[in-house]
Amino acid sequence: MPNTFKRIDFDLPIPESLDEAFALLKESGGSCFLVGGCVRDALEGISPIDFDVEVFGLELDEIAAILSTVGKTDLVGRSFAVVKLWSKGAEYDFSVPRTETKSGQGHRGFDIKTDPNLDLKSALTRRDFTINALRYDPYEKTIIDYFGGLDDLKAKEIRHVSNAFSEDPLRALRAMQFAGRFGLSLNPETAELCQEMKREFAYVATERIWGEWQKWACQSTIPSKGLIALKASGWISFFPEINALLRLPQEPEWHPEGDVFAHTLHCIDALAAHSDWSSFDSETKTTLMLATLCHDLGKARRTRYVEFKGALRWTSPGHDHESGWLSESLMTRIGAPNALKEKIRALVVNHHFLSSFVDSQASDASLKRLSKRIQPAKTNELYYVMWADHNGRPPLLSEKQEKRLVYFNKRIRELAVEDEAPKPILQGRHLIEKGLDPGPQFKSILSKAYDAQLKGEFDNVDGALTWVKNESLI
Repeated sequence: MPNTFKRIDFDLPIPESLDEAFALLKESGGSCFLVGGCVRDALEGISPIDFDVEVFGLELDEIAAILSTVGKTDLVGRSFAVVKLWSKGAEYDFSVPRTETKSGQGHRGFDIKTDPNLDLKSALTRRDFTINALRYDPYEKTIIDYFGGLDDLKAKEIRHVSNAFSEDPLRALRAMQFAGRFGLSLNPETAELCQEMKREFAYVATERIWGEWQKWACQSTIPSKGLIALKASGWISFFPEINALLRLPQEPEWHPEGDVFAHTLHCIDALAAHSDWSSFDSETKTTLMLATLCHDLGKARRTRYVEFKGALRWTSPGHDHESGWLSESLMTRIGAPNALKEKIRALVVNHHFLSSFVDSQASDASLKRLSKRIQPAKTNELYYVMWADHNGRPPLLSEKQEKRLVYFNKRIRELAVEDEAPKPILQGRHLIEKGLDPGPQFKSILSKAYDAQLKGEFDNVDGALTWVKNESLI
């Protein structure tokens, strides 16, 4: 690798408790440097949250003893040479420089040796990407770059530090989520290295796979960049439900943007660019992003070139229902929690809800029934998936669909069904008050009454009892 060493002046704000720890460690002969994401984020104008500190010149036990005077400490895995410090409501990681030698399969197959006197550059070669191998010197207020990370950050490129990158196969998926989070493109040489790492995929634990997908889903600013990196790395082949969207044709009249993969990329980017996106919590972002990713998976099984409206066209009838079970398949593959699988399937299966109202608006009764049918998902969540789907066909936008979406969003709030289905009006106690003895027939009566309520047959208890009587249920 050519010499790319750079040192630039930079003032990275350091919390008071961390500055205090630096002073104590320095008094004892230690040299502290900030490394990794906190440096990268500061350069990008993002306030650092996770501070990782590398300490040279002191053994791990010495570091732990000194830090114990600042706050609560814990040695989290002596083999990884990390001391955690909790002080004034913040958490910090302090590590000793170490070398790693591959000794087996998977992310635990390493022999690790700590070396407090390791030279500064060698201590960084074990890191994954150049943008994560930047070091900040808090004493000189400078950023030290040995591997071209500053240039890569400016060029929006994600590139490996060294060939040691290939020793942890999960890094191919880390490339995906970093690309999505920071809008990066995968360096061709790094992509080639990821291709060579594919044989190691079987040794990656499912929970680690989920960790990377979850970060992609809830932290991406340009999520399409993540999927493009996944494709470039060759690792898209491990997710066949997504891989099947590549080069899958769509009718140009309705989808001028290209194949189904291209449509999906536009949809997820539209979602992340929605004005409401920044206000969502991580769970909501994860749900919406993965549901949008999965909404057209069924087109791989339903796409046909047939005569439609007097011409041969590409159509995918029923793909919403096919997408349902395919979304569950993909979510299982990436290790998503079962509760999340259920929500995503419900959103995917119902994402064509507004297509049932070509020349009209959804009735109140249909919206209420939807709010029940879509559980455990919410109609409010479905709105954003449908909105993303509509905005994923540039430059084509339907004025009718936009009006339907606006009406849908407004009406579910007015009906108070954006977060949950209506509560049943008729309760068992009402039947008992009418002289009925509790028994197994209650379940059937209450179920039929609730269905009638959702259809708008009544809106109060008296109306419910009248309906039950007229239906000869009591």
